[in-house]
Amino acid sequence: MTILALEFSSSQRSVAVMRTSETRIVAEVVETGNGGTRAIGMIETALREAGLEREQIDVVAIGLGPGSYTGIRVALSIAQGWQLARGVKLLGISSVECLAAQAQLEKIFGRVNVVIDAQRNEFYQAVYEISQSAWKEIEPLQITGPSETQSRTTIGETWIGPEATRWFPSGRVIFPRATMLGRLAVGRNDFISGDKLAPIYLRVTNFVKAPPVNPAAR
Repeated sequence: MTILALEFSSSQRSVAVMRTSETRIVAEVVETGNGGTRAIGMIETALREAGLEREQIDVVAIGLGPGSYTGIRVALSIAQGWQLARGVKLLGISSVECLAAQAQLEKIFGRVNVVIDAQRNEFYQAVYEISQSAWKEIEPLQITGPSETQSRTTIGETWIGPEATRWFPSGRVIFPRATMLGRLAVGRNDFISGDKLAPIYLRVTNFVKAPPVNPAAR
């Protein structure tokens, strides 16, 4: 099985191709910056480096965030279009889960706080217990702010994430990577149809419905 992994939830965007028969990543493309996501170009480069055609992709795995709204929506659109055109299987994986696995790979052990910018001077936060052999979520993802975590900062807990040092000077900057996304996808069979894929977004969407038009007012 050949997996195409797309992780566009942060300012470091990445694409990876993995062959499960070889249990290894065969190509990776990474771009960093504040510009728009050059998604199709990155995918074409990764496929070319892997020596593959689009038709040879069996699974598209994407990072669902939370994170960059635009980046995640781009990945969603590509995955949905790929399934419509080629009938590939789709997997959506939390970018927070990806960060926890990346921390384990980088030998960051113990109680680890994963933080991602949520705008409005807030961040998404989840807490994991990470060891050399496993990692486990011990506090689910929530939206919080620096003032609410001050006590944890003073007792020296570990903080990681794409912008961790923005709130925690002693934190570690780690980005979710498509290579890790591809590894997490191996062995999973909780595939989903494109219309069911949705970004991880904890805020409640509030809107006011416009009143009906009064014909007499025209």
